[in-house]
Amino acid sequence: MSGLTVRPADPADFPAVARLTVAAYEADGQLKDENSYAGVLADVAARATAGEVLVAVDDATGAVLGSVLFVLPGTPYAELSGPGEAEFRMLAVDPAAQGRGAGVALARACLDRAAELGATAVMICVRDGMAARAHRLYERLGFVRIPEKDWEPVPGIRLLGLRRELGSGRPQAASGPA
Repeated sequence: MSGLTVRPADPADFPAVARLTVAAYEADGQLKDENSYAGVLADVAARATAGEVLVAVDDATGAVLGSVLFVLPGTPYAELSGPGEAEFRMLAVDPAAQGRGAGVALARACLDRAAELGATAVMICVRDGMAARAHRLYERLGFVRIPEKDWEPVPGIRLLGLRRELGSGRPQAASGPA
């Protein structure tokens, strides 16, 4: 297995990010009821103006394996975060690259970024019924369910709120790849 690097995306990465994000959501069955969301996922340029788009890149090939959007409260893509918190959204790994640790690396990069900025916690939401591997990843990283943050962006699509306290400001290590 080759190594991974997480770095800020540049505009040359946007087509790969758009493709892999839509592909990952489709592979998990998350777009079957919500076709308009594919357009939101594919609009990487809009995301990049509202937050930090990070990519996980294969060190050997330079291929973009995954991406995530890191945002602060009050920005257009923030859904759950409040004062002193950060949030990440749209974490996606190319279906062909899943199991190589890109998801863990991207989530850890967001936890590190939040700590750098002085946040006390990181909020995320996951779709109810999302793939078990995603739930395990977040659990291993210390995220806990906050039921009062659950919500439905559209009827029939239920999102579960999760929170990760940062405490000392350094994320705890997770065991093994996602």
